[in-house]
Amino acid sequence: MSEGDKVSSISNTAAETGRAPGSQNDVVIRTEGLGKTYRLGMEEIHALRDVNLEILRNEYVAIMGPSGSGKSTLMNLIGCLDTPTAGRYWLNHQLVSELDDDDLARIRNREIGFIFQTFNLLPRATALGNVELPLIYRGVPAAERRERARRALEMVELGDRIAHRPNELSGGQRQRVAVARALVNNPSIILADEPTGNLDSATGAEILKLFSRLHQQGNTLVVVTHEADVAAHAFRTLHIRDGRVVKDERR
Repeated sequence: MSEGDKVSSISNTAAETGRAPGSQNDVVIRTEGLGKTYRLGMEEIHALRDVNLEILRNEYVAIMGPSGSGKSTLMNLIGCLDTPTAGRYWLNHQLVSELDDDDLARIRNREIGFIFQTFNLLPRATALGNVELPLIYRGVPAAERRERARRALEMVELGDRIAHRPNELSGGQRQRVAVARALVNNPSIILADEPTGNLDSATGAEILKLFSRLHQQGNTLVVVTHEADVAAHAFRTLHIRDGRVVKDERR
């Protein structure tokens, strides 16, 4: 087989699996017996039960389930926004389930890019200023962070909107700013919570097309959704019900 044929074969395999070539053994998210229990008065609520999970670098995964299924709890644990009451969680080979709040905050800033349904943009800051925020928290010098934020906005095709504030942007453009902010720290994973929930169908389709492009560029995406048409864009879907992963589908 020629070198060109080898490259073609590897590329085809990557396209079929939804992962970059060479990443098959590179686990970025791993959980063992992960669980979360809340206490309401005398009652215990088991929001998540015994979740064993591996997500590889450059996978595009949807977490899907109805309201109350536990998908938001799993998202909060994966995103280091909450800590488990049972089990262990490794992110990028680091055991994060036992870290304190300060260390978790550093992990969130460096390793995870968040995209929320409500955009969560500062209304008085420009697009550039909003994208700079994670770099400010990280202590990146001003000139470098402005350049990195500008490049991130250009990646989502908003290079001509860097001086616009959120109220001067459409819903789709605001979500693109949020995507650029998620990308600017070059995170290990991009975690999106109902990313098209506040968008009309046409604008939502544009954002999902952008996600596919980001995945093709090598990013690891985890999208939490209750919508089958959103999950259909992923290469793998985890179905959550009653706090458990009941089905793990790949395409």
